[in-house]
Amino acid sequence: MPETQDAQPTDIQQDDSAPAQFREPVGKAAGGARARLASFARSGTRIARDGIARLEQADLAPDLAQNIGSARWFRGAATFLSLTAVALAFWPDFSPLEAAPALRLDDRTREEFRSQTIMPLALGGDTGARMAASALVRPLRDAPERPQLESTATFGRSDSLAGILARQGVGQSDAERAAQLVAQAISLEEIEPGTQIDVTLGRRTDPGRQRPLDELRFRARFDLSLAVARGSDGNLSLIREPIEVDETPLRLRGTVGESLYRSARAAGAPASAIQAYLKALGDHEDLDKALQAGDTFDMIVSYRRAATGERQAGRLLYAGIERDGEATTQLMRWGSDGQFYEASGVGEQRSGLVAPVPGPIGSRYGMRRHPILRYKRMHTGVDYRARHGTPIVAPTDGRVTSAGRAGGCGNAVRLAHEGGLSTRFCHMSRMAVSRGQYVKRGQIIGYVGSTGLSTGPHLHYEMYRGGRHVDPLSVRYVTRATLSGEQLRRFRSTLDALKTVEAGAALEDMHPSRPVSENPMREIDRVALHARHARGS
Repeated sequence: MPETQDAQPTDIQQDDSAPAQFREPVGKAAGGARARLASFARSGTRIARDGIARLEQADLAPDLAQNIGSARWFRGAATFLSLTAVALAFWPDFSPLEAAPALRLDDRTREEFRSQTIMPLALGGDTGARMAASALVRPLRDAPERPQLESTATFGRSDSLAGILARQGVGQSDAERAAQLVAQAISLEEIEPGTQIDVTLGRRTDPGRQRPLDELRFRARFDLSLAVARGSDGNLSLIREPIEVDETPLRLRGTVGESLYRSARAAGAPASAIQAYLKALGDHEDLDKALQAGDTFDMIVSYRRAATGERQAGRLLYAGIERDGEATTQLMRWGSDGQFYEASGVGEQRSGLVAPVPGPIGSRYGMRRHPILRYKRMHTGVDYRARHGTPIVAPTDGRVTSAGRAGGCGNAVRLAHEGGLSTRFCHMSRMAVSRGQYVKRGQIIGYVGSTGLSTGPHLHYEMYRGGRHVDPLSVRYVTRATLSGEQLRRFRSTLDALKTVEAGAALEDMHPSRPVSENPMREIDRVALHARHARGS
């Protein structure tokens, strides 16, 4: 029989780079390692739990406002100081960092940079537009100066002409001489504040001396320009330059819309003229009835035009209203007091009385129980409540018939008015008028007080008609000024001439009848003009 051989297993080739399969340790060694690892994990967990519990129970930040001086307080203070020290130790440093220059600068490059830096000129700084002087530049002994200096000054309320010239650099002798020359043409007090004064100073005669005054020019009046110039002989002379002025009044007409103010402004009326127009109408008539939408307003304002182009509006001269082509109101300013009169010669209408004090009424006219005497008697006036020292005004024009102490009335003033009417004001603290004095409507005659039989500051106001008491609140009357005779004739002729002015004619450009004063722009022409004035040509 053939020999039987045991079958050998076939060799399997494996890659050496393949990872070896993990085999758990077997036996006693493997069990001991696992037990030690588990015991170590349990002990670590227990230690962590104990540490966290101790941290939770620890008092790391005790309140330093409690138990001061105890061990717990000192421990908290030590913790606080330690944390403060650590914070200060880590405090950042903000000192600037020094960097090395980008390139080395030699003297030539540094001088070039210096000439282009920005630095105050008072400290010797230069800019790129003004380079620094090099070695080729030779300094001058005397720096050249401008041949003339021109400046403009504004005349103030408390200024004098000589003082303004002195502030502009004019010498004292030239300033005083210029003021004397100007005073020959106009009074120096007539120069209005805000006037622009052009001053031209010439070249110095010697180094260090003040510049002489070459020319002084300003608008002295609307129709006059003055100049003080130095002639060829070296002396100052006055040059008058009259300006032609047209004083044709400005007439404005238009239709009243929803607002008279807007309609008048659209027509070119100045705001001040519109206010005067409404006041003039309100003093004579009821505006709600006299002025309605669709009416034609007519106002004439004093107006001046200068040949040099300036315009100046003045005060209102005429106020009129037309309705359906007929004039319903015609008012013209007349007289030295500037009062408006109607076309018939009737002046301003004043209706009612002015309240003597701006206060409420405390006690009216009639029977009452006297607050001091404690019995009933006639209260012959009206008591106004007002504070001590409140001004008391005259209710209308009148003459002071008495002013002084008047028994229970205390300090009292009595006024006599037209139509047999008189008024008395009692309990004044102080009187502002004297006997025989004439007072106007609204003029202060005294001040509220509590003199005489009075329980407190107030005004006792009485009114008499024909010597008998009347209720002051029952009197309403009208006063008007009227014109007559020659004065009325001149008033009507002036009104007729004023109404012939065409509307808007004054707004056109002025055509002067004589040549406008020369005002050369070039300096050589100005010098020639001054020379001609000096020769009298």
